[in-house]
Amino acid sequence: MDVSDLLTSAGINIAICVVLLSLYSILRKQPGNACVYFTRRLVSEPVRGTGAISCFERFVPSTGWIAKAWQATDEEILAVGGVDAVAFMRIVVFSIRVFIIAAVICLFIVLPVNYYGQDMQHKEIHSESLEVFTIGNVKEDSKWLWVHCLALYLISCSACVLLYFEYKNITKMRLAHITGSPPNPSHFTVLVRGVPWSPDNSYSNSVEQFFSTYYPESYLSHQMVYGSCTVDKLMKDAERMYRMLKSIDPRFLDRSLPYCIPGGAAHPFMVLNLRADSVSSSTSMDRLQPSQRRQECPAAFVFFRTRYAALVAAQVLQSSNPMLWVTELAPEPHDVYWSNLSIPYKQVWLRKITTLIASVVFMFLFLLPVTFVQGLTQLEHLDQLSRRVPFLKGILKQEFIHRVVTGYLPSVILMLFLYAVPPTMMLFSAMEGNISRSQRKRSACIKVLYFTIWNVFFVNVLSGSIIRLPSSRLTYYHQAGLACPVK
Repeated sequence: MDVSDLLTSAGINIAICVVLLSLYSILRKQPGNACVYFTRRLVSEPVRGTGAISCFERFVPSTGWIAKAWQATDEEILAVGGVDAVAFMRIVVFSIRVFIIAAVICLFIVLPVNYYGQDMQHKEIHSESLEVFTIGNVKEDSKWLWVHCLALYLISCSACVLLYFEYKNITKMRLAHITGSPPNPSHFTVLVRGVPWSPDNSYSNSVEQFFSTYYPESYLSHQMVYGSCTVDKLMKDAERMYRMLKSIDPRFLDRSLPYCIPGGAAHPFMVLNLRADSVSSSTSMDRLQPSQRRQECPAAFVFFRTRYAALVAAQVLQSSNPMLWVTELAPEPHDVYWSNLSIPYKQVWLRKITTLIASVVFMFLFLLPVTFVQGLTQLEHLDQLSRRVPFLKGILKQEFIHRVVTGYLPSVILMLFLYAVPPTMMLFSAMEGNISRSQRKRSACIKVLYFTIWNVFFVNVLSGSIIRLPSSRLTYYHQAGLACPVK
C-alpha cells in the first residue's frame, strides 16, 4: 500500500464522517424526531417550538451543537445520564489524549527514524510505500532502534499517568454516588444457587432451614426462583400489549371494543366479555394443569437485615462442596437475567468451557477474511486477480480505482466482518450462564477485546508477512536471473 492509497482511504472516511454529521444535524432539528435525539438534555438547550425554527434553518447543517456537547461538564452529564455515562465520556476523553500523545511522538520522532533508516534513494512522499515508514526499514543492529524503545516508554508512561488520574476521579465520583444514594434492596440481598435437592423438603424449606440455622439473627426471608410457566407467558404478553396500547392516542380507542388477554391454544388472544367474573374465571390458577404451574428452581434470593450480613454471607464459603450453596451479591432487579437463573450451577463450568472453545474456533475461522483483506493490499495479488478475471484489468488500471481497492476497500470489508463479532460474542456470553445483563455484557466485551488483539493485530501482521513471502521469493529469483522452482 502506498501513501496515496492511505490518503485516499482517509479522504473517503472523512467525507463519510462529514456527511453523517450533517445528516445528524439536520435530522435532530426535525420536530418529528424530538423523541429520538436527546442531545438537548446534555447541553441544556431549551426545546423550541416548531414555529421558532424556519424551514430553511431546519434543513441546513450546523456545527454549534458540537461545541455545546464538548462544553458539557461532568456534573451535567451525571445529572442526566448517571455515573455510567460520565465514565463512558471519560474513557472517550482518555482515548483522545493518549492518541494525541502517541501521534505527536510517532510523527516527529519515530517516522523520521524509520524513513531514513537505510541509505536509499527515496521517491516522492505520495508514491512511497508504507513499509518505508515501519521499523522494518531500519538497519539491523542499528542504534536508532533505541528510539522505538524510548517512544514506547514515553507513550506507556503517559497512558499510565492519565489512567491513574481518570481512575482516581471516577472512583471518587462512584463513592460519592453510592454514599449519597438511598439504600437499594439489592444491597441486602444475596443470590444462592446450587441448593441441594432433598426428598423430604422442598427447595424453599431447605433454604429457610439452612439460613435460619447459620444466620439466625440477620436472616430475614427469602424468595425462590421459579421456572417459566403459563402465567409468566401471560404476563409478558400483557406487558407487550400494554406498551402497544400506551403509544396510541386515547381518542382513537373505541370504548365498545372488547378487552383481550393473552391465552388460548388456537389463537394468540382470547376475546372476553367486559364482565369481571369472565376474566377472573379464565385466568384462575385452579384451571392450570399441574405441569403448567410454577416449578421451583435450585436458586433463591435471600434477604438480610443489614448490608454487612449480606456481604459476609456472599463472601463466605457455605459448604465444603464448592458446587453447593454458592452465594454472591444479588444484582439489581432490572439487571437480572432471569432465563439463566434456572440453569443448574453444575452446568455453568461446562458452559464456560464450551463457549471458550467456541470463541477460539470462531477466532481461527476469522483468519479467512483477514487473509483476504491482506491480499487486497498487495499489488502482486491484484495483478493475479486481473489476469484471472480479464474484464477487471482495465478497471484496476485506473489510478483512483486502484487506490480505492488497495487503500479503502480492505478496511471496509474488514469492518463488515467485524460487525458480526459483537452479536456472536454476546450470544456466547448468554450461553455461559451469567445471572445479570451487566455480567453478560462485560463477558462479551472481554471476548471482543481478546478477539481484536488477536485478529486485528497479530493475525493482521502475520498474514501480511506470510503473503509477502512468495512475492519476495519471486523478486529474489528475478534479480538473480534464475528460474523460480515450481513444486
